[in-house]
Amino acid sequence: MQWIPSTICIVTGLAGFSHAGIVMAKHYLTIEEVKLVMFSGELLHPMMMKIPETIHEKMRKESGVRVPFKEHRIWKTTQGAWLIVDEVVGKHEMITYALGILPDGTIQGVEILQYNESYGGQIREKKWLQQFAGKSSRDHLKLNQDIVNMTGATLSSKHVTDGVRRLMILHRDFLSKVNT
Repeated sequence: MQWIPSTICIVTGLAGFSHAGIVMAKHYLTIEEVKLVMFSGELLHPMMMKIPETIHEKMRKESGVRVPFKEHRIWKTTQGAWLIVDEVVGKHEMITYALGILPDGTIQGVEILQYNESYGGQIREKKWLQQFAGKSSRDHLKLNQDIVNMTGATLSSKHVTDGVRRLMILHRDFLSKVNT
């Protein structure tokens, strides 16, 4: 008797194997929800502005983040606070996060909106995110200096920290000077 592989077994086996590499995007908050979380009850106005290339270059140089910044995801409250939604690469996939900046230039908070990696989602833990609150552009905002690494999510921790630093540079050198 000669063994002949079953097509059904091969297809089923390959189908099961291919699912191991699939990354499921996890949406945690929408932009509308993060507006409420960060600035409950405040009116947020979308800020349509062109950020000068010199500011983009400074953001790249000082933060190390190379993902292009999307200028259309900036809002300002009537009280002078800012909400910025941005993206950085985790290990392989994009992480969408939001940064709230108070009128005095300190960080209100950081929230993860979407996380696409198959592991490392611990960066969503409040304890880790709360490290950013109260910091400003005067702080280093560097992992393992004034932001403690999240074990099991080292690259995600580093890249979100670098992204927050990038947005604080944007605020320091451009947004804080915008009169509306």
